[in-house]
Amino acid sequence: MKRQTWTNRLTYILTVAGATIGFGATWRFPYMVGENGGGAYVLLFIIAMFLVGVPIILVENIIGRRAHKNSVDCFSKKWQFVGYLGLFGSYAIMAYYMVLGAWVISYIVNIITNNLDLTQVITAEQTSLHYVNHIEKSPLMIAIYTFVFVLINWIILRRGVIDGIERSVKYLMPLLFLCLIAMVIRNVTLDGALEGIKFYLYPDFSKITPSIFLYVIGQVFFALSLGFGVMITLSSYLDKKEDLLKTAVITGVVNTLVAVLAGFMIFPSLFSFGLSPDAGPSLVFKTLPIVFSNMHFGNIFAIVFFVLLLTAALTTSLPIYQVIISVLEEKFKISKKTSINLVLGGIFVLGNIPALLSYGVLDDVLIFGRNIFDTFDFVSGNILFVITALLCVLYVAFILGKDEALREISNDYELKNPIYKAWFYYIKYIIPVVIIIIFISGFENLKSYILGFFN
Repeated sequence: MKRQTWTNRLTYILTVAGATIGFGATWRFPYMVGENGGGAYVLLFIIAMFLVGVPIILVENIIGRRAHKNSVDCFSKKWQFVGYLGLFGSYAIMAYYMVLGAWVISYIVNIITNNLDLTQVITAEQTSLHYVNHIEKSPLMIAIYTFVFVLINWIILRRGVIDGIERSVKYLMPLLFLCLIAMVIRNVTLDGALEGIKFYLYPDFSKITPSIFLYVIGQVFFALSLGFGVMITLSSYLDKKEDLLKTAVITGVVNTLVAVLAGFMIFPSLFSFGLSPDAGPSLVFKTLPIVFSNMHFGNIFAIVFFVLLLTAALTTSLPIYQVIISVLEEKFKISKKTSINLVLGGIFVLGNIPALLSYGVLDDVLIFGRNIFDTFDFVSGNILFVITALLCVLYVAFILGKDEALREISNDYELKNPIYKAWFYYIKYIIPVVIIIIFISGFENLKSYILGFFN
């Protein structure tokens, strides 16, 4: 049966944007900026996005569209382990990603029902208490919300890639952008917002350390969904006439723009109300509610914000699920219905449940010194994605080779652009060295992480 293709470039770009603009841009990027010195991290992220991220998007696009197959079969037999490594990365991210979605649903419900009353000013102690009571000590409710979020994904995925994912993203992405723009306008106009903007944009180069480069590269891969089969899978539905270079550049620009806008949505408001930007992963759950409680109509803005987060999460979770589903369907000849049930059900039992319990019942279960939830995040975002993306680069550069790579990127030589050859030599000789150096430079951080298991 002939493989489906995207209706047009816009729907593909919207879908890719949806896949890449998830918690990576709206949750992970802001707290990584806050923890790593503000503007210095932002500057390195933008540089890495275009010097490393966009060239690797092209690598994965070539792998996917060339074969028009799933993220395992698109590799030659001896290299299919790379595809399976990507599947493991997809599992690791979805294991905790869906739980984050449940936390967001919990906050939306509690704000609407006034269990979290943002119509009056609240304190850090109150937000921390709410987080403990409604997240850490409410495993049953979080499990229910996680199931609801998984169910929403299940309903959409049952309709297929084009009828399900494409059509959903066409409506969800405009909603996400509208919510994002509304929040940015509100926050940059607050009294005292300028200090937050300075923190966010002014680079303090003393904050740059060897490990920050690893975090930046990991964030770029996380933000672009590189290294776990998403770009390969989505591009496998691309028409052979599509301009891969244009779509890669547009993807990088849109992702960077949204990530930067997400920072403007958060840091001006933090500094406006004298709150610390380095709260870490709990930034949006423990700190931002304080900000909203200090605003006029703060409860309404809070609901809009968390709806934005949930929309971003949904547009990302759908393609990641599809990576694994397509492998079961195409490689192992399992029906679509059964594949969807196995993937969503399996990750719910073997990933979501352990992750949601790691802040409560299983909080004493540590892997290399981190709880289950944080382990899924660290291993996927800083190790698996980087290694898998590097292997994809090596596959295109040394296995497919120059002639095959250039034939695919130029649509069988119909498109002429001197950048094509420069790109190939760049990903063959420069990108692998850059990734390896950065990975090694951050090894001290990885080593301390591993040694934590024995302490």
